[in-house]
Amino acid sequence: MKRTLVVVILLCFIAHISEAQELWKRKRYEAIASIGTTQFFGDIGGFTKTKNILGLKDISFKQTRFNLNLGARYRILNNVSAKLSLTYGMFHATDDRGSNEARGMEARTSFFEPALIGEYYFIKSKKESSYLFGKGRRTQFGSLISSLDIYAFTGIGGLSYNIKRNDKLVAKGMKNSGFTTVIPVGVGLNLLILPDYNFGLELGGRYAFSDYLDGYTSQYSSSNDVYYFFNFTFTYKILTGRNGLPEFLSGRRR
Repeated sequence: MKRTLVVVILLCFIAHISEAQELWKRKRYEAIASIGTTQFFGDIGGFTKTKNILGLKDISFKQTRFNLNLGARYRILNNVSAKLSLTYGMFHATDDRGSNEARGMEARTSFFEPALIGEYYFIKSKKESSYLFGKGRRTQFGSLISSLDIYAFTGIGGLSYNIKRNDKLVAKGMKNSGFTTVIPVGVGLNLLILPDYNFGLELGGRYAFSDYLDGYTSQYSSSNDVYYFFNFTFTYKILTGRNGLPEFLSGRRR
């Protein structure tokens, strides 16, 4: 009888460990919403390189605009994910501040950016491997560091853009809309508070295969346009059904 009881206890313990180790598999799908700022670096506005070490002087509140993002993440492995990202936002570029104030050009760009992004988590929270945390209970991992996921990302996307130009920019006769490929690169972190919810921050840059996102380029331009997002993120984790789809699509409860 005692031997049977010991075997049962061991089996339960092993099952709990196994379930904790496979927690990420039970919630492979994640819905993401975020809001943040955009900072654009083009050919309108900004200081010349000789007056602008590392481009820091080009960062200004006047050039800052906002973006809204919705996304869906699929966890391929415990530390590797794929994400579909859809972003709407605006850029602003003006000669009012910089090395070409007398030129007087200004552009307001609205954009839509779909992107497919791969993420690699080089630091994983210890909480996610805890059986108690998976059940929504208090764990021994109380420090902030042990609650963080930190990752790097890159991928490929597209940018559809439309530019509202002032008269001096219209007179240049250049593009006022278009579509281009972009390459996103950046880092992010998630704070694990509950098994179903994460809050986080993400900083990402985009390199565009176009120099016309502000509707202007010149013979002095040495590179294509670049822009950055700094976002606050909210993540909701969705249970995976037995057929591998999100539970609300699987047709049955687990």
